[in-house]
Amino acid sequence: MHIISILGIAIGLSMDAFAVSIAKGMCLKRDIAKTALRLAFWFGLFQAVMPYIGWSFGKHFQDMIVSIDHWIAFFLLSFIGIRMILDVKKQDSQEEDPDISTKAVLLLAIATSIDALAVGVSFAFLQVDIYEAIFLIGCTTFILSFAAVYIGNKIGGFCQSYAGILGGIILIFIGIKILIEHLLGA
Repeated sequence: MHIISILGIAIGLSMDAFAVSIAKGMCLKRDIAKTALRLAFWFGLFQAVMPYIGWSFGKHFQDMIVSIDHWIAFFLLSFIGIRMILDVKKQDSQEEDPDISTKAVLLLAIATSIDALAVGVSFAFLQVDIYEAIFLIGCTTFILSFAAVYIGNKIGGFCQSYAGILGGIILIFIGIKILIEHLLGA
C-alpha cells in the first residue's frame, strides 16, 4: 500500500479523535495546553496501538472483531455524550472544566480507536508495512487532536453555556455514524 493511501487512512481514522478533542476543548476554561497534550498523547497512542493489535490477531479474530466493533464504539461514545449533556448544569454551577480524568480520557481513546482495530485486521491481508502505518496513524492523530483542543476552545468561548451540550451531542452523533456505517456496510 502506498504511503499516500496510508496517510489518507490515518487522517480518516483520526477524525473521531479530532471531533472529540474539539468537543472537550469547547468546555475548557483552564489548562488548555496540558489538556491538549494529554488528549493528543492518548488518542495518538491508541490510534497507533489498535491497528497493530488488529494486524497481529487479524486472521484469528477477524469475524468477531468486525461484528462488534461498531457496537462498542456506539455505546461508549453515546454513554460519554449523554454524561456530558447531563453534567452541564453541574459544571455551570461549579465553574469547573469537563471530565478529563484518566478514566474518561482512556474511555474516549478506546472508543475513538475501535475502528482502527478493524483497519489493522485489513492491514494483515494487504501486506502493509505495519510499523510505517502505525507511526503515520499515531502522529497524524496526535497532531490533529492537539490542534482540535485549541480550535474547540476558541469556538467554546462563543457559546460557553451550550458547549457541554454540543460536545455531548457531537459524541452521540459520532457513535451513531460509526454504527450506521458498519450496519449499512458503508
